[in-house]
Amino acid sequence: MSTSMIWILMIAVMFLSMLVQVRLKSRFEKYSEVPTSLTGAEVAQRMLQAHGIHDVNIVSVEGTLTDHYNPQTKTVNLSHDVYYGRSVAAAAVAAHECGHVVQHATGYGPLKLRSALVPVLTFTNSWISWVLLAGLFLYQIFPSLLWIGIGLFALTTLFSFITLPVEMNASARAVQWLDNAGVVSYETKPMAQDALKWAAYTYVIAAIGSLATLLYYISIARRR
Repeated sequence: MSTSMIWILMIAVMFLSMLVQVRLKSRFEKYSEVPTSLTGAEVAQRMLQAHGIHDVNIVSVEGTLTDHYNPQTKTVNLSHDVYYGRSVAAAAVAAHECGHVVQHATGYGPLKLRSALVPVLTFTNSWISWVLLAGLFLYQIFPSLLWIGIGLFALTTLFSFITLPVEMNASARAVQWLDNAGVVSYETKPMAQDALKWAAYTYVIAAIGSLATLLYYISIARRR
């Protein structure tokens, strides 16, 4: 792929990322107005109990869309609006995070692989920028350094793509449980699916953006 094509791809990714973020925010605002009988915290509690999981705590955290599952502390962290919200959006997000808990409890393969990469990326992320920068300036003296930096960046790209099936599977588990438990109805189930779909798109865009950046660095190394 030529450098010009890579630049076009990177610009397209930036545009799509902004578009998805705007769309995601509007979807969640819309579905936050559609009521459910349970709060997000109650949805999370019931979903965990339904899967026989009793050692994970559900807590409220600050911020908007800051919801996540922390396997180290075994906590489902829900933003204030999700934790206390009685809406389709809150239920979908809470169930999605519990989907990750179920993945963890059942040894879901892609999640295990992603978790194994976390310590490596925690270390490499603090060095990638410096290695790439040094590789560009010292290419005539130490050309391998740039390729080492590219190899480190490739790990982050791999992590982004491994994240895709993890997130999509968690959403599928969430919607299935919400439907089976009667938390969503025939009318509101598509709303939960739509909200989680747009959330998943953010990970797709991130993965494509990481790949485009990787290709850009490779093109620089080849030209030099």
